[in-house]
Amino acid sequence: MVSAQTSERLAAFRLGQRAILPSLPGAFAWGMISGVAMVKGGLAVPWAIMMSLLVYAGSAQLAALPLIVAGAPLWVIVATGLITNLRFVIYSAALRPHFADQPWPRRAALGFFMTDFTFTRFMRSAQEGTLPEHRDSWFAGVCANNWMTWQVSAITGIIGASYVPTDWGLEFTGTLALVALVGPSLNARPAIVGAAAAAAVALIAYPMPFKLGLFCGAIAGILAATMTDAAQQRSPAPSAEDA
Repeated sequence: MVSAQTSERLAAFRLGQRAILPSLPGAFAWGMISGVAMVKGGLAVPWAIMMSLLVYAGSAQLAALPLIVAGAPLWVIVATGLITNLRFVIYSAALRPHFADQPWPRRAALGFFMTDFTFTRFMRSAQEGTLPEHRDSWFAGVCANNWMTWQVSAITGIIGASYVPTDWGLEFTGTLALVALVGPSLNARPAIVGAAAAAAVALIAYPMPFKLGLFCGAIAGILAATMTDAAQQRSPAPSAEDA
């Protein structure tokens, strides 16, 4: 016999599965593009599938892929992935108050399956006050549907890429997908300054071996954005007389 609490958790899980449905078309498209880009970028199909299942981070996978193909040192690949996913530190800090009462293995599992789509959906529901009592089960439902959609689309792209002619030039789809992902976030001065600094440094450092120019550009972008944000925080707000 199923207990009342178990029934409530299952209901919350199903509510989470339904809540993420509007975001799944975007996740499917992003996953398929990532799958195609991995194979067209030079990764063998079995390794691409394994990377999709174990890494489960589209932007980090696409950022690390050219380094893997170029034979870059392991520390460079790992550091690039960490830098690319630094935003998840901010995401985790924002989610901490909602899951602080949960045991750490459950928090770690939810953290692994969290993506930009699932984080955004959770925070929107939290702001609207529509989260159920068992919010961890609700978030697990959100993450479960998103994960299944991602894997189906990514593996479809990985396998399908083998049948796409090389002269279509789809090895650039990963770069185009990253541009589409990053573009909408350039809506504040720190983000714009950081992106400009990263682009400039990456371009200047392009001749460096093992594609270290990408790594240097990422570091420069983070530093520029951080310093710009700190300068804005120190700047006094304009008074009514100045307006």
